Amino acid sequence: MPLSRLRPRSDTLHVSRGRTVLATGLDGFVAPGSPHGLFVHQTRLLSRHRLLIDGEPPTPVALSGVEQHSWLGYYIALPPGIGAITADQGSGQVSPASQQTLEVRLSRHVGEGLHEDVDLTNFSLEATSFALSIEIEADFADQVEALDGRRRQHGELRTTWQPGSATSSPTFDYRAEHAWEHHGRRGVSRLHRAVRVEIEHAGSTLAWADGRLVFDVRLPPRGAWHACLGFHARIDGEELPLHYGCRAFRAPGTEYDRKRRVFLRDSADFRFPHAHALAPVVVGTLRQAKSDLAALRLHDLDRDEDAWTMAAGLPIYVALFGRDVLTAAWQSALVSDGPMRGTLPLLQRLQGRDFDDWRDEQPGRMLHEAHTGPLEALDFNPRARYYGSITTSAFFPVAVSELWHWTGDRELVAPLVEPALAALQWLDRHADLDGDGFYEYLTRSEHGVRNQAWKDSSDAIVHEDGSQVAPPIATCEEQGFVYIAKLHLSEVLWRLGRREEARRLRREAGELKRRFNEAFWLDAEGFFALGLDAAKRPIRSIASNPGHCLATGIVETDLVRATADRLMAGDLFSGWGIRTLSAAHPAYNPYSYHRGSVWPVEHGTFALGFARYGLHDHLLTLCRAQFEAASLLDFHRLPEAFTGHPRDAEHPFPALYPQANSPQAWSAAAVFCMLQSMLGVYPYAPLGTLLVDPHLPEWLPEITVSGLRVGGAVVTLRFSRRAGGRSDYEVVEQRGTLHVVRQPSPWSMTATWGERLVDAITSMLPGR
Repeated sequence: MPLSRLRPRSDTLHVSRGRTVLATGLDGFVAPGSPHGLFVHQTRLLSRHRLLIDGEPPTPVALSGVEQHSWLGYYIALPPGIGAITADQGSGQVSPASQQTLEVRLSRHVGEGLHEDVDLTNFSLEATSFALSIEIEADFADQVEALDGRRRQHGELRTTWQPGSATSSPTFDYRAEHAWEHHGRRGVSRLHRAVRVEIEHAGSTLAWADGRLVFDVRLPPRGAWHACLGFHARIDGEELPLHYGCRAFRAPGTEYDRKRRVFLRDSADFRFPHAHALAPVVVGTLRQAKSDLAALRLHDLDRDEDAWTMAAGLPIYVALFGRDVLTAAWQSALVSDGPMRGTLPLLQRLQGRDFDDWRDEQPGRMLHEAHTGPLEALDFNPRARYYGSITTSAFFPVAVSELWHWTGDRELVAPLVEPALAALQWLDRHADLDGDGFYEYLTRSEHGVRNQAWKDSSDAIVHEDGSQVAPPIATCEEQGFVYIAKLHLSEVLWRLGRREEARRLRREAGELKRRFNEAFWLDAEGFFALGLDAAKRPIRSIASNPGHCLATGIVETDLVRATADRLMAGDLFSGWGIRTLSAAHPAYNPYSYHRGSVWPVEHGTFALGFARYGLHDHLLTLCRAQFEAASLLDFHRLPEAFTGHPRDAEHPFPALYPQANSPQAWSAAAVFCMLQSMLGVYPYAPLGTLLVDPHLPEWLPEITVSGLRVGGAVVTLRFSRRAGGRSDYEVVEQRGTLHVVRQPSPWSMTATWGERLVDAITSMLPGR
């Protein structure tokens, strides 16, 4: 499928209703000298409209119409007066404005004029003060003159300012006249049009000077500020009624809205099966994800036609990132094992051999990243070959076991077992810094990454009060990654005849699980600690990390439901996905890389965890949220991250993380993991078996997966949802030997032995 999508009026955003049209540039503002503006009755009432923070425009991060007559824009800026911000030493190029954020949210509704809500929120940990300026000009050009230049009609424009205690109103009043003679007739025509700008509910003092409304804004940490601006049109001396007021997204609607609803209800309609289903979005997202993985392929690192690896993302991460591509490889195994075949041997070749503090390298440690730019080639930084991640070394054995499950190929997997064991040995020897059996990180490189777990931005790990946690840190998810690495690799070793080593790893995994649940569980919170700090005290911040623990199986059975429910509580689950940090946390910032944003890659893993434990309600809610987010985005492509804004009337769509890579390899791969979880697909190629346990929702009542490879077999399966809600499957086509058996995952909490027996017997019926 070609990567193309047409967008009309690519240089202009339009919001309209009736005779009112707001045309802006792509930044959401009206620049002087442009053809844009607020037009009412084909007259440009506003020829300049721009917002400034201490004289500088904020950065737009997500702007879109909501309905044809409404619009929402998110902007961010670094709060003025903020203290020095330590530069992030990682490769993410995290911007200061996403670490400490001043958010500007503009909400607009048009209808015989324009209503605009201006909302500011200080998501930084320091107080800020600044001048908020709103530039306003009016020229009353005809819409044709706005495009072609003003050559004919000229009149008198007067600007007045009426400050008031409750409201303030600058008014632009325009009068023009034209003495004309046409076909022997003469006359004088007059025009009187105006726009009155009414400011209400402003949270601070206001002044008017040089075409600017100037507010003196002071915001403490987490402080908010609001003002309403109403642009009232006067046409030939009559002020038109402005149909919208403050917080219009929360309002019940206007008479115009009611008439629209009546028309849509009573007029002829068109339907097709599953009219309310998300199926087209799901399929479109899956196909785009395949295209994105192929587009990110690093051809210079190909092993052969069917064994390849990829860059982590575009435009920042056009390089090899160990944990990213390992994750993308195993999460996308439903569509191809090619990325696992290519990535695992490559990382084996780049595995740490020496003790090199500059690169944070030790023997057995797996690569974090490898760049090829001038700064890396000239050794201005260590990232030509840098090892500053604890995650990659645990992910490598997990990916080896996944390759085993999908292929059952001894010759392919056997050479990868020793590197996997070496990675586990590095974890035991060098990542358990104090010998307590938990796995910590601590950089040695002067240019190293400060936080080296899953969340690796410099300000990612915070205490309950919002302060930074100083390394060494043992985060909860890294314990889960080591647990599943040892558990799954033990199964591979057992099948390869290395029974004693298999027993040892399984025993170590069990011991780690027991100690983890004792040390990390927080009774008062009903959740797991984000991690343990250097003094082995629990980090009590509520974050997404325990979702990975659920997926890895390190969580004790009696704590699973509480953990899952906490992940889906309102402060973590935004309605679009699970936030990286609770919205109730003092350090929460919806724009932050890891302190409140939503990462699609996590949701692939979380979905797998929910499915394995039979938590299908949570699973389907999570997947629906992600696919509905994809429906809002160009190409149905999920980006690296988007913001953690709540899904409510005032936030009808989330903003994007300002520097989000798109396409991003593991965001693409995550959608396959979500689908795999809903279909209950669990391969075990060594025994020529594919387990399926579909639980399809109403919004995805049917889907066919063709060309699914398990070992040497290729199968096409059709999954469908019956009227009563039960999902079923059918083998449409099969080449090679494969037993497709209906069974819940071996990890399911809910499946009884009776249910398993019935499912196994029905799997033997014709067509199965």
